[in-house]
Amino acid sequence: MKIKTIATLLCFQLVILSCQKEEKKTATTETKTTNDTLKTVKTEEKIDYTHFNIFSLSVISSAEKNSDMDIFISVSDVYKGKQPVPADIIKNQKQMSFEERQHFELDAPSRKKLLNGIQLTENDSLYIYEYGSNKLQRMPISQLKAVAYLSPYSDDEELDPESYMMGFQVATHQKTTEYDRYNNAIAYFGNKNPFVENKMQAIKWQKASTDVSKKYFSQSRLIHGKTYQAQYDNMTYYLQDYLEEGNVTERKLVAINDRKEKIAEKTFSLAGSDGGEFRPLYGIDADKVNASQWTGYLFKGKPPVIFGFIAQSFGCPSISFLDQKEKDFPINCDNRH
Repeated sequence: MKIKTIATLLCFQLVILSCQKEEKKTATTETKTTNDTLKTVKTEEKIDYTHFNIFSLSVISSAEKNSDMDIFISVSDVYKGKQPVPADIIKNQKQMSFEERQHFELDAPSRKKLLNGIQLTENDSLYIYEYGSNKLQRMPISQLKAVAYLSPYSDDEELDPESYMMGFQVATHQKTTEYDRYNNAIAYFGNKNPFVENKMQAIKWQKASTDVSKKYFSQSRLIHGKTYQAQYDNMTYYLQDYLEEGNVTERKLVAINDRKEKIAEKTFSLAGSDGGEFRPLYGIDADKVNASQWTGYLFKGKPPVIFGFIAQSFGCPSISFLDQKEKDFPINCDNRH
């Protein structure tokens, strides 16, 4: 079975689940804020952000037709305990065909165990927000299949419960033309919709003058490279490349408000990323269809977010806020390299 994970330009296809897990970090990031001038989107509905995790969606080729795809959300990263694979699957694996072993629906006891392990109930819902096209879907969990897919990194000769990605099937037999639909989408499992709609935009960069670099970016042991700028709401973003041996190994971002005050600063680094690389910049070396960096108001009652600068090889990325008081939302992507 051919498996692809939507994480290339990631963008990220992200899913947010109301369970908590320690954040995985593969790139160095830090945020600094100098004042409280950032806006938040007001909402009457209060969302509890105590237990939030972010997930990518996986695109998996259907067993019956290689031209079709299944859309699947793995929750294995946050599941507490042994994966709830039915015992007869492991016991009878030698007598089963590859198709039977590679993908199956969980039986009722295993489904219940999975829901309990991630602190969800049949009364909760899955909210998928395609922020690139501003489309929101709500799917009751009671109508979603709980399924297992064999991990591409497992040893098919000796299977155990940890060989499987456990989660929920969002769609089946989707045509390959639908692949891009999930490039810029996030979702949440819970009983309330946490998303602010129609407030996200792809960041379109343009080259900035050398004066910008001198004004907003301090000296570094690394060599200053090109400088870029972009606009969102009442903020201007400036992005500075830093080079080592001729290659961009670090990028620093500052956000400036309409009073010319620096309100946030963030560093994106490839140090320790083990195979990670910077994503192309829309407006510089990528067109709008392939835009990777996104910003805007995404969560109710929260400051604006920014993400999509580094493509991970190992580990999983995060969504960051333009506010030092807000912790990143880690993206659980079931990356088993």
